[in-house]
Amino acid sequence: MRILGIDPGFAIVGYGVIDYEAAKFKTVDYGKITTAAGQKFPDRLDVVYNGLRQVIDAFKPDVLAIEELFFNTNTTTAINVAQARGVIVLAAKQAGLKIYEYTPLQIKQAVVGYGRADKNQVQQMVKMFLNLKIVPKPDDTADALAVAICHANSSSLTGKLGDLNV
Repeated sequence: MRILGIDPGFAIVGYGVIDYEAAKFKTVDYGKITTAAGQKFPDRLDVVYNGLRQVIDAFKPDVLAIEELFFNTNTTTAINVAQARGVIVLAAKQAGLKIYEYTPLQIKQAVVGYGRADKNQVQQMVKMFLNLKIVPKPDDTADALAVAICHANSSSLTGKLGDLNV
């Protein structure tokens, strides 16, 4: 199974593509889609959409796993990230991908074994699971790989945990 993991955003969208077969991980690619701070917001959404479509076309994943949003304070940022997340889900849906979503707690639990793990613990486990020499940067990229690992671990146990049914 080829999994495209996404850490949603509008300034930086982290992505990670992994293959998961016979309980083994293989890193295919990872990176980021970035938008310029000075761009108009609709143009930024366009960059996110087209960038993700390029990733999907290049790596042909079977599924997309995306982190659910969680914000405490900044509603403006939350709304903008939610709009970018909607564009990401639309791109995946139009490409015919099954879409799964996971909470930060689920991701940490699946990757580290502890739902309250800190960012460094998650990054070190991503590095270990994928046999990487260094932790992927920026953090959004490592987070996207963690989402993909979460889906691999979760789907092998439950089949359709988090399915958006879209």
